Amino acid sequence: MSVETQKETLGFQTEVKQLLHLMIHSLYSNKEIFLRELISNASDAVDKLRFEALSKPELLEGGAELKIRVSFDKDANTVTLEDNGIGMSRDDAITHLGTIAKSGTADFMKNLSGDQKKDSHLIGQFGVGFYSAFIVADKVEVFSRRAGLDASEGVHWASKGEGEFEIATIDKADRGTRIVLHLKSGEDEFADGWRLRNIIKKYSDHIALPIELPKEQAAAEGEEKPAEEWETVNRASALWTRPRTEIKDEEYQEFYKHIGHDYENPLSWSHNKVEGKLEYSSLLYVPARAPFDLYQREAPKGLKLYVQRVFVMDQAESFLPLYLRFIKGVVDSNDLSLNVSREILQKDPIIDSMKSALTKRVLDMLEKLAKNEPEQYKGFWKNFGQVMKEGPAEDFANKEKIAGLLRFASTQGEEGEQVVSLAEYLARAKEGQDKIYYLTGETYAQVKNSPHLEVFRKKGIEVLLLTDRIDEWLMSYLNEFDGKSFVDVARGDLDLGNLDSEEEKKEAEEVAKAKEGLVERIKASLGDAVSEVRVSHRLTDSPAILAIGEQDLGMQMRQILEASGQKVPDSKPIFEFNPAHPLIEKLDGEQSEERFGDLSHILFDQAALAAGDSLKDPAAYVRRLNKLLVELSI
Repeated sequence: MSVETQKETLGFQTEVKQLLHLMIHSLYSNKEIFLRELISNASDAVDKLRFEALSKPELLEGGAELKIRVSFDKDANTVTLEDNGIGMSRDDAITHLGTIAKSGTADFMKNLSGDQKKDSHLIGQFGVGFYSAFIVADKVEVFSRRAGLDASEGVHWASKGEGEFEIATIDKADRGTRIVLHLKSGEDEFADGWRLRNIIKKYSDHIALPIELPKEQAAAEGEEKPAEEWETVNRASALWTRPRTEIKDEEYQEFYKHIGHDYENPLSWSHNKVEGKLEYSSLLYVPARAPFDLYQREAPKGLKLYVQRVFVMDQAESFLPLYLRFIKGVVDSNDLSLNVSREILQKDPIIDSMKSALTKRVLDMLEKLAKNEPEQYKGFWKNFGQVMKEGPAEDFANKEKIAGLLRFASTQGEEGEQVVSLAEYLARAKEGQDKIYYLTGETYAQVKNSPHLEVFRKKGIEVLLLTDRIDEWLMSYLNEFDGKSFVDVARGDLDLGNLDSEEEKKEAEEVAKAKEGLVERIKASLGDAVSEVRVSHRLTDSPAILAIGEQDLGMQMRQILEASGQKVPDSKPIFEFNPAHPLIEKLDGEQSEERFGDLSHILFDQAALAAGDSLKDPAAYVRRLNKLLVELSI
């Protein structure tokens, strides 16, 4: 190796300094994960070379046998990891080893729990795996050259993890990266073949290329040490290509942790090989917890794509719909071209067939989880429920299947928990009930105590309580389930159908006819604040409520549109009153038109507040209420 040139010392980005301090001083309870992270990075580097070499075979530089080598030197107390993957240029080394995305660091710090073992497993998830080397090393050196660059354009990067790093240009004959860890005092356990072999078998057995260690060979007395021989210590075969019967659960779990950069085992997985018109293998996982960027719809997502076991791309998003963006896994196709691109994937009819089949497989896996492991599914719903609610709008073909996976809070469910399925709701529906009733609102307390539920409580009819911001939008796409249509109990003129007896219907008609005069007086008083005034069939205890017109936007949708700066169509509520309530009886007998107007507006504003709406003129409400209180105290 020639003399170093263009040598300079540079400072780490502030976020890297914070991270290094954490690595060195805090995350030491599970030190061996440094090797898992470095091997995972090396595997990615080899995958990237394979992909780039599809269009530029000269990048292989005559060396197409791709591998990772791990060695050690007891005397020097070092561990060396070398790959012949894509390698790095000088600029790559400064970018990748000296800086990390600020959001990644912030999210990493935010997700720390104080449990060292769990925290150390977060490292890979946030793209900071390289820095785990400093858990066991007090100095790290990197020798690298990017494939395709001249041998004189190699780079040497070195740091003691103390806020700065040195970088220099060197000669490096072969492409790829060699990382030398100078172990800290007391960490010599890692400069041992048996220890390294066990770590590799534990964490990296599934890596689909050979990971080699030097063969342990003893020299005969008086002979020189024999030339170094290498042996592969991992299976070095793609997990998804092996028969399911040969794969242990632990192997599936470790492979998930590798591709998902997760420290927890997955909730479920599905391994499948399709033969026939299309030929492909898939291995799909349901994570146990949500990634930090789940609600960023533009964040990288998708499956790892292989074509005939050759890695083609990370995050191929064309194989699953957006609402299943949390699914991790691998798809390996025999039918796609090796030079396939994202643009081609979007137009390829083969992809449509595969997407349809993979989507169905994921939904089947979730159905099985919900049926066989209800407690685990409860945890899944807590993490991914809001994303699943995007499904009915995006995936018309599977709308009924997705609806069966949805979970809701209800008037008969556990306190505020979204645990009620639509199948469970219908199983305990009242005899003659042909509708699924629901109510949307901002909070559970608001909808649970809503006056709109009074008649349902009286008749013992269960109502679903929807409080997620996405719920009203969801229900605009979810029209029916199992042949039963959905009814918003706060919308339109409530009709309970067969749940009301003929006597109740007749009585309601008679009361409405008898109160026509009061309806006209209230309508005249409230004027254009309302679209209609009518006698309510929903109320048993409250004096009045506001209902929404059949075609009008509900409060949730209005708030979402307003928050996004969109113009909201103008609409007015329907004022419904309970003729049997003492306040309404008092209003009906009021002779003073001024006092009648004040009482009508107070009842209107109270109904708006009960619905969770804000008052258009709070000062007028307070003034009328105070005036009434003064009159009552005289």
